Amino acid sequence: MNAYIFPGQGAQFVGMGLDLYEKFPLAQKLFESANEILGFSITDIMFEGTAEDLKQTKVTQPAIFLHSVILGKILGDGFRPDCVAGHSLGEFSALVANGALNFEDGLRLVSQRAMAMQKACELQPSTMAAVLGLEDEVVERVCRETPGTVVAANYNCPGQLVISGEVEAIDTACKNMKESGARRALVLPVGGAFHSPLMEPAREELASAIENTDFGKVTCPVYQNVTARAVSDSAEIKKNLISQLTAPVKWTQSVRNMVNDGASTFIEVGPGKVLQGLVRKIASDVETRSAEIPD
Repeated sequence: MNAYIFPGQGAQFVGMGLDLYEKFPLAQKLFESANEILGFSITDIMFEGTAEDLKQTKVTQPAIFLHSVILGKILGDGFRPDCVAGHSLGEFSALVANGALNFEDGLRLVSQRAMAMQKACELQPSTMAAVLGLEDEVVERVCRETPGTVVAANYNCPGQLVISGEVEAIDTACKNMKESGARRALVLPVGGAFHSPLMEPAREELASAIENTDFGKVTCPVYQNVTARAVSDSAEIKKNLISQLTAPVKWTQSVRNMVNDGASTFIEVGPGKVLQGLVRKIASDVETRSAEIPD
């Protein structure tokens, strides 16, 4: 059983998607359509901008979505997922891949999500930190015992969690994590506390956009970040997608559930190979590979 997986923020690189644009008329058409929908030339930034330009949330999120979704579309008949999942932002790419969202609606939602998150980041100084070498339960306990807002945000793989919250609470939590035996607790260069209660203003803003978007009949189940379980019902998909901004990304749990349900090959669609590395740490006996650009 083939599981197609889609990366989130952090996988971007300058020049991403240029090979697709130059080689495939369909890719060119979709990229040009994206420029119109977004109201600025994202292709210029993706193909020849600076790393700094590409790092802006309003650019990064649509850029990664476009790379993943367009690559999936040019694979044509070779693109046959039995199930899909995406890490954070990647869930939107996964939902286009299984037919829940069309390309245009997916891109509009991703753009609105990026803007809403940016606004929420500006309301309060907040950040995230990677914690390495601790059991999930210990990380959760330290978060609970730390004053202020700090929560487990990304369950990336065993022994690698990301925590999210107020700047001061994160600094204190990092100190407490090290005292509890963490190999490392490192503040990340991100603009805000994604997947924490501090994203509530963004969740509210995105909720109405998601509610007002038509979700189609899916071709295969999606394992959503919020529940880590296979979902095929469009009303449930919407509900989980709305919760996603303030809830943790249960990637470890999603991959384990996909394997338990029969997934034996994980194909990463989009920039980078981050998810393949995480999958191998979660389930060492499965096959992982990148989606190859057709000749």
